[in-house]
Amino acid sequence: MRFVVIDGLDGVGKDTHAQLIKRRYEEKGEKVVIRSHPESDNFFGKNAKKALLGKGKINKFRASIYYMFDVLNSIRKYYKKKNCDTLIIVRYLIGTAYLPLKLAKFGYSFFSQFVPTSQYMFFLDTSPDNLFERIKVRKEKEIFETLNELENVRKKSLLLIKNWNIVDTSGSIQDTYKKIEKVLDNLDQKG
Repeated sequence: MRFVVIDGLDGVGKDTHAQLIKRRYEEKGEKVVIRSHPESDNFFGKNAKKALLGKGKINKFRASIYYMFDVLNSIRKYYKKKNCDTLIIVRYLIGTAYLPLKLAKFGYSFFSQFVPTSQYMFFLDTSPDNLFERIKVRKEKEIFETLNELENVRKKSLLLIKNWNIVDTSGSIQDTYKKIEKVLDNLDQKG
């Protein structure tokens, strides 16, 4: 099974690029499953989303905890299952970066010990200013979608990730996807 992770901050284009990657592998005849967190098909995902739309420190903490359990639920249900050639997880370990730095480091280290990882892990990145411009037109505002939060979470994210494919998304969707495809082509050849 090919295990692809698309992660990054809000507004970076994770779901868009996950769909493009899905299409790539479906065109090759593969069965592809995307899990984009928080998912609405389970208790943890629903409560993570509810907390994200709330206010205050307690909702930040709740969102992070429910989010982690939502991700673990997806891994339990879909990882290495016979009916799936490629599993794409949108929003994965970087969710820990929304916690205070000490907890973020602990959470990332702890979870990366027992959840699957792969060479197909992408961190989509751009400046917090660019992200803020992209997300400020959204109808629903999530608790972490302020310029200050984006700056802080990006710094923590870049400290946490090791051996990820970091892709600059400041250009067009097509330019960004070409960068992703180049990495996918290289990894698929190694097989």
